[in-house]
Amino acid sequence: MRMEQIGSPAQLRSVPEAELPQLADSIREFLVSNVSLTGGHLGPNLGVVELTLAIHRVFESPRDSIVFDAGHQAYVHKILTGRQDFRSLRSVDGLSGYPNRAESQHDIVENSHASASIAWADGISRAWRLQGVLGRSAVAIVGDGALTGGMAWESLNNLSEELDRSVVVVVNDNGRSYDPTVGGAARHLAEWRSGNGSSVQQEGIFELLGLRYLGPVDGHNVMELERVLGEAKALRCPVVVHVITEKGRGYAPARADGADQFHTVGAIDPETGKPANTTLTPEPSWTDVFAQAMAGAAEQRADVVAVTAAMSGPTGLSVLARASPDRVIDVGIAEQHALTMAAGLAFAGLHPVVALYSTFLNRAYDQLLMDVALHRAGVTLILDRSGVTGPDGASHHGMWDLALMQTVPGLRVAAPRDARTLREELDEALDVHDAPTALRYGKGAVGPDIGAIRRLPDGTDVLAEAGNNGCDVLLIAVGSTCPMALGAAEQLEEQGLGCTVVDPRWVLPVPPSLTSLASSHQLVVVLEEGIDCGGIEARVRQALDRAHVQVPLMSVGLPEEFLGHGSRTDILDRAGLTLDRIVDRVVAIWPTLGKERSADTTVRPGKEDTVT
Repeated sequence: MRMEQIGSPAQLRSVPEAELPQLADSIREFLVSNVSLTGGHLGPNLGVVELTLAIHRVFESPRDSIVFDAGHQAYVHKILTGRQDFRSLRSVDGLSGYPNRAESQHDIVENSHASASIAWADGISRAWRLQGVLGRSAVAIVGDGALTGGMAWESLNNLSEELDRSVVVVVNDNGRSYDPTVGGAARHLAEWRSGNGSSVQQEGIFELLGLRYLGPVDGHNVMELERVLGEAKALRCPVVVHVITEKGRGYAPARADGADQFHTVGAIDPETGKPANTTLTPEPSWTDVFAQAMAGAAEQRADVVAVTAAMSGPTGLSVLARASPDRVIDVGIAEQHALTMAAGLAFAGLHPVVALYSTFLNRAYDQLLMDVALHRAGVTLILDRSGVTGPDGASHHGMWDLALMQTVPGLRVAAPRDARTLREELDEALDVHDAPTALRYGKGAVGPDIGAIRRLPDGTDVLAEAGNNGCDVLLIAVGSTCPMALGAAEQLEEQGLGCTVVDPRWVLPVPPSLTSLASSHQLVVVLEEGIDCGGIEARVRQALDRAHVQVPLMSVGLPEEFLGHGSRTDILDRAGLTLDRIVDRVVAIWPTLGKERSADTTVRPGKEDTVT
């Protein structure tokens, strides 16, 4: 039996048992050959082939609701629900790397922020019960460390309130997220995997919450999985099914990888697992620069410790962890806990550096506000993958961080433009002990250093003054937009407009120099790779109002919408954050600007460029 013969879960349920191992092999071959071309989450999906086959044979999607957590383990689900064209996986107009409602009625939860599936299943099953809907099951597949997240345990606690509903929580236990899972729950699961835990111990942790427990069960034995999942379904009550799987199953390069077992890969050689185009010398990434800077800072300062939420490798903290394991604290997939614990570390005399993907700061806003900022804790946030990240799509773009952080009193935010300023601003952040600080930077290569023609007393760097002494347009560039701003200034000079380009470096609070510079220009343009509503532009406008500086203000950022997946270049082009479009908008608006200037004049991209 080949996977090409399966176009729906109904067809899968008719496959003879004896042909299932061959079908599983076919799916793995497909995953390796296709994901090696496009990149994507390879290891997690190789590990859930048999599990996904069994789930779709026991449960009847979409009548039964199947929720994947984290969503990157859903490639096999896509294959079995009629989506077998992976040629443009994670590219514009191609398949999403996560479940996506626009693709299939079998997909429910589109984001891939971990630990939320049990709450979804709880809500779905409660709704069915209230509406008198019978005979349906809500299934949550919790994998890749998602059970280390606090939200998962909140959901398990609430799941036991009404026991007359069919909710099956499948714990896909491979012992890892990116990194090996941590904490007491992970330790107990590990004991059960090894057979060291007694049946009473296995049942105890879940029975205390009023839940049934079945397992552990071999996650690569389809028939055994079907038997246990069928038993769970027949119980018609909340059940935890503990499934043991291997990340990267069946693919030797993934199993041999000691780092993350090919959790996610770029284009690779399918035979060896080595990155494609290895003849090219890779440019250092933002993460690489931070990794070295952080290790150096920790060597110089005894008070520096680092905190990661299950992502020491992806955020660059693994370099420090190898040198000083006791100075990197992994809390699992628990960003909320990470921030509040960091406040405690700071209170006790240390300077914690909490490194997260920007998108995951969304989950810890309350803790940043009430535990860190309110208590003026000297905590430094490192926000990797800020701005447009590319193929992971809407849930992983780091486009909300600036808007969120500008509402936090006392928080100081830096946006380095290059490797030199990243190192410089990290050192400056570590010297702040009476307030939180944050550094945000993007994904990918860091690019060459960008020099300044001078630094103003408040730390703002003037990068260029072109034509007419730069007195026409003030371009305020935030972090990654500095090269774009310099390119726009050159093109605008060719059109007769003089531009001053500045990098505030520390974008929050707004440096006083920006208001004085704005007063001597005819138009101010704020460029930021963040959401166009409530970001740095909003704070600049507020600063101008308070200083009674009346000058038209144009905001060029990302639109207030969920951006899809694709290459970073394609997404920025669709969003309108490109050099050419900046120039076009400035040129279009310039003739409408008179000497009378209004303090509430704001021009936003994507809207009609008129002055009010």
